[in-house]
Amino acid sequence: MKKSFWLLCTVALGLGLSQLAEAQMVMPSLQLSLKASQKPTEVVGILQILVLLTVLTLAPAILIMMTSFTRIIVILSFMRQALGTTNMPPNQLLIGLAMFLTFAVMGPTIREVNTIAVQPYLAGKVTQEEGLDLASKPVRAFMMKHTRPKDIELFMKISGENTEKVSVEKAPFFSLVPAFMISELKTAFQMGFVIYLPFLVLDMIVASVLMAMGMMMLPPVMISLPFKLMLFVLVDGWQLIVGSIVKSFS
Repeated sequence: MKKSFWLLCTVALGLGLSQLAEAQMVMPSLQLSLKASQKPTEVVGILQILVLLTVLTLAPAILIMMTSFTRIIVILSFMRQALGTTNMPPNQLLIGLAMFLTFAVMGPTIREVNTIAVQPYLAGKVTQEEGLDLASKPVRAFMMKHTRPKDIELFMKISGENTEKVSVEKAPFFSLVPAFMISELKTAFQMGFVIYLPFLVLDMIVASVLMAMGMMMLPPVMISLPFKLMLFVLVDGWQLIVGSIVKSFS
């Protein structure tokens, strides 16, 4: 019985391997190539589609690195932590608010880019290279306005640029973008510290009162959270926070 069982297994395995080999022999192959008969305009169109898809892929990174989004979302996160509400407002709501505030702050820059670069390019008055160069000037001016010179010098030294020959105003984008990001983070942390102070004082007052009453086992955060929410609503905190964020870019 054992010999016949192993014989059947061997035959089945051989049939399976032979069918797999036949399937591999007849499997069609897919080849992608640019034929010589294709017109140059078709090749250029394909390349433009690839460039467009690449830009769309990098759009979130561009939004984070070269706009006011970084400062806004960090400040809003500090505000939520200072209130003590871990998940309220939720992340999706904070990101949506930060995006709309970013569009409001970047509105003049976006309009300038559209006027001097996008519309002339669509009208065929400038080439793609000229359009990119014109579009980078307003964005560069915005980043230079909100970037500390010492941060630009730091990244210019890291990238090997000679700060004596190349001025800070003419720093390359590869040095300007990370310098802009750390400058935005520093400003956001400074504003976050100011936001934390009143809520920290309230937490200390509640903790002192609870210790004086002998309620050391009661978490102070549980008692101070309603008072912090009430204080935030009474002073119209959302208007103050959003107004301060927008004014910090003016």
